[in-house]
Amino acid sequence: MAIVDLVMPKLGESIMEATILRWNKKPGDHVKMDETVLEIATDKVDSEVPSSVEGTIVELLYNENDVVPIDAVIARIQSDDGAHGSNGVAEHPVAAEKLQEPERVSASGTEDEAAAAEVPYQPAHVVMPQSGGARFYSPLVLNIAANEGISLAELEKIPGSGNEGRVTKKDVLQWIAARKEQPATATPSIAAAGTAVPAKAAEAAPALSVPASSSPEEEATPEYTGNVEIVEMDRMRKMIAKHMVESRHTSAHVTSFTECDVTGMVQWREKIKAEFEKREGEKITFMPLFIEAIIKCIKKFPWVNSSVDGDKIIIRKDINIGMAAALPNGNLIVPVIKDADYLNLTGLTKKINGLANAARNNRLKPDDTQGGTFTVTNVGTFGSLMGTPIINQPQVAILAIGAIKKRPVVVETEQGDSIAIRHMMYLSMSYDHRIVDGALGSNFLTAVAKEMEGFDTSRTI
Repeated sequence: MAIVDLVMPKLGESIMEATILRWNKKPGDHVKMDETVLEIATDKVDSEVPSSVEGTIVELLYNENDVVPIDAVIARIQSDDGAHGSNGVAEHPVAAEKLQEPERVSASGTEDEAAAAEVPYQPAHVVMPQSGGARFYSPLVLNIAANEGISLAELEKIPGSGNEGRVTKKDVLQWIAARKEQPATATPSIAAAGTAVPAKAAEAAPALSVPASSSPEEEATPEYTGNVEIVEMDRMRKMIAKHMVESRHTSAHVTSFTECDVTGMVQWREKIKAEFEKREGEKITFMPLFIEAIIKCIKKFPWVNSSVDGDKIIIRKDINIGMAAALPNGNLIVPVIKDADYLNLTGLTKKINGLANAARNNRLKPDDTQGGTFTVTNVGTFGSLMGTPIINQPQVAILAIGAIKKRPVVVETEQGDSIAIRHMMYLSMSYDHRIVDGALGSNFLTAVAKEMEGFDTSRTI
């Protein structure tokens, strides 16, 4: 029998860490292959981590609410059959079940080098102070510190409440709140990407003393007048709020509007929906019809399917459509239809329904929300006629679909103009004015409307 390392899985592009929400197993518990060991969360989606082998949990290396980098060992499992786990990590003989502590000073090394070797994760762009007290700082903590002008020397002085004294987001925010009560003192900020902070300079940076009387716990609680209810944001709502604000700060938002007559589309769906559900076992909604039209127009206007990297425009050849989906708790998530342009209407229907059901039941995988190149949000589901959506970074456009309403409109016929009752719908698209000008944004939106109005009502499916 052997010990198998369970590691934090890779959770998609650009995601370097995840938060442990809950351990479903504890040391001594038996676990089956692919059985859920823990639940984790990223800024994109909640997910589950299954066991790579069948065996007994030997050790849990992190606590709940800890932020863990990808590929870090999070637990050890004693395999029942001694086989290698599916994650391909090396196994440890049972005889070596108790890990040996690394020596502080090797024959050819120094104590500082040994201490540095114990740091489980260290971003490449940060140089840790050369002291015996080297600590792990998550990218989130480092970003907060850099934004607030906290030097590495000062960061070393912040008491940590996390695992093994790790400084958490809460710790650094409390330190900042307490520091603001003191007179401003110039401290060098953490180096930008690619810049090393000399150890002597970091040590020489003045440290701010925080008197106990100014701790956040002792500060007066804000008072709210009137009859109010105070609700703490949940983790996902905080992430949504953060992303929305960052998107507005990143992109120059412009929104264009148009309306389209979808009477033919409505009548065609009404005619085929019962037969389609009987044959395919799926309900056909309007969303696959809308997305099909959008895909055709993206091929004509590829710049709306791009992203910005500094002064470079990255035109995406893959068409991966994100669709905003409402969760039971009121939050929103954006699962992605990968390679949507390769799916026919039946394939789009099944993919959309599958992702929507997974979102409602909290069964989305991390990869299900990654790689989107263009986003669609159906605000009409909630009765809205139109909206001004916020761009889902790093994309450059998001299209909102309003509610379908019957209205009297002027219809042009060979016999002249007449007034008829039609199914009308507003479309609105927010786009990044850094690269998508009004002409391109309006032309694309108009093309989508014409594609929907020209829907072939004689088509079969």
